[in-house]
Amino acid sequence: MTRKRDHHLSTIVLSGLLFLLSNTSLGAERLLLATQLWPPYQTYDHGNMGGIAVERVQCALQRMQQPYRFTMTRWDKAQLLVESNRMDGFFTGSNNASRNKYAVMSTPVINEELTWFMAPDVTLDPEEESAKYQARYGAKFNSTKWLYLKKNGYNVVKKPRDADVLLQMLWQGDLDVALEYTGVFEHSIKKLGIPMDYFQRAHHSNKDLGVHFSRQFLKLNPAFLNTFNSAMERCKKSSL
Repeated sequence: MTRKRDHHLSTIVLSGLLFLLSNTSLGAERLLLATQLWPPYQTYDHGNMGGIAVERVQCALQRMQQPYRFTMTRWDKAQLLVESNRMDGFFTGSNNASRNKYAVMSTPVINEELTWFMAPDVTLDPEEESAKYQARYGAKFNSTKWLYLKKNGYNVVKKPRDADVLLQMLWQGDLDVALEYTGVFEHSIKKLGIPMDYFQRAHHSNKDLGVHFSRQFLKLNPAFLNTFNSAMERCKKSSL
């Protein structure tokens, strides 16, 4: 691959870095991908990165014999690094108009259910028009979910930084309804020792989550995305 590199990249990566996971094979130029700590999809435990999304992206790149480096950082920074062409992509995230301006999403790495989680005493339908104004809604601050709620007129009252804080707000009565991916919220519920059936649930939608590759990177490497997508599909089948 050929690509012009930002000479400030190493400083930015190190300053915002939790850790790096590297494939040290030689050959093609190393692919730089940013991600966030987002269990159970992207995890960090005793110095090791893991989770189903990390493992599948690794699998695809190893099938391609593509050297890579993953940087774990804040989610907003991960996206900014790609938007400013200082990294080649970020994962895993859903498709939206803002990201489409500077990146292209791969074939899905995972497909996850997006669920309304409601306090036990809540009796309203979270998607009814009247409920938007009566109930107190929450989602991870500045995420696609949080922006969706704001854009569609829901009464968003909090700015939780992650799923654990969102869960605590719902548990403590600061929120009536939380919108989060089922696997992510169940991970937080289990971690905090709350009974899995404590909250009411209602299906919202299913979302594809993938790797978002920089449009500039793909312009310089036009065959990359199709090759990655094919490798990812094989990795998903092998992990079933």
